[in-house]
Amino acid sequence: MTTTSTPPAKVTGHAAPAGRPPRRAAGGGRRGNGGFVLACLLPALVLFVVFMVIPTVNVFRTSLYAWSGFSPNPRFVGFDNFTKLFGDEQFLRSFQNTIALLVVVTIVTMGVALFLAAVMTRQRMRGRNLYRFVLYVPSVLSVVVIAGVFSAVYDQQNGLLNGTLRALSLETWQQIWLGDQQIVLYSVAFAMVWQSLGYYMVLYMSSMAVIPEDFYEAAALDGASAARQFFDITLPLIWQNLRTTLTFFIMSAVNLSFVLVRAMTGGGPDGSSEVLLSYMYKQAYTNSTYGYGMAIGVVIFAFSFLVSLLVSRATKREPLQF
Repeated sequence: MTTTSTPPAKVTGHAAPAGRPPRRAAGGGRRGNGGFVLACLLPALVLFVVFMVIPTVNVFRTSLYAWSGFSPNPRFVGFDNFTKLFGDEQFLRSFQNTIALLVVVTIVTMGVALFLAAVMTRQRMRGRNLYRFVLYVPSVLSVVVIAGVFSAVYDQQNGLLNGTLRALSLETWQQIWLGDQQIVLYSVAFAMVWQSLGYYMVLYMSSMAVIPEDFYEAAALDGASAARQFFDITLPLIWQNLRTTLTFFIMSAVNLSFVLVRAMTGGGPDGSSEVLLSYMYKQAYTNSTYGYGMAIGVVIFAFSFLVSLLVSRATKREPLQF
């Protein structure tokens, strides 16, 4: 007995096989993901526009007006506020003080932080974690607290610094640390270094800790000294981290200098410790020359952008991987 098999029916159209879920249209998942990403980014974008973009635009706009900040009718003066800046000796002095602080504090902080990080990473020393903790503590303190601490340390009569010199019979070295025009800027610079040093030391230690030990062992077998190992192995391999932190530190130092100067010296004596941000604050909120203060703010914005660009270009190099 012969049986004939019936061929299976031909599937027509776009019907999916039985037991298999239908396919999604091409691109549907991307559109869904795009909407989800946009929904997540929208709150941050709104906050950025409201608190960053709009205030920045207002600063540029207000810098073109002569306005006290209180009168209802600001007077348009164009670029007169910027022209006035070049003849303002106090502005030029605050600009010089800002640059001096950035150069001195950046070189000292980055150099000492790299040195301490290398020592604590490469050398076996007792109490390493304690030293790291002690050096890191200032970075978590409020800047106002640090200003108060150093104001007490620098006090002419009962300060720790002059008291120590007096106990060591070094009275001739005693100074009016925050009242002498020749040294007040260095006194502020030391407080800035003390506040920032531990934070960057810990950052560099974390970068150095992941460098393979084999590199150093091979260099030691070739007779390389510890200094040679640092400059030929450690520094090139953490260069990207150093480059990023350098730009970040310079920008944050502009703000840090303002807070310390405002809390410790008020810009004195006789404007010898004035920096750009503190001078802008005085012009905008104390002298009721708000438009002129915003012109200084535009200069600070352009200066910060230019410094970031120069640092990025000067430190650009081919990244090394291991």
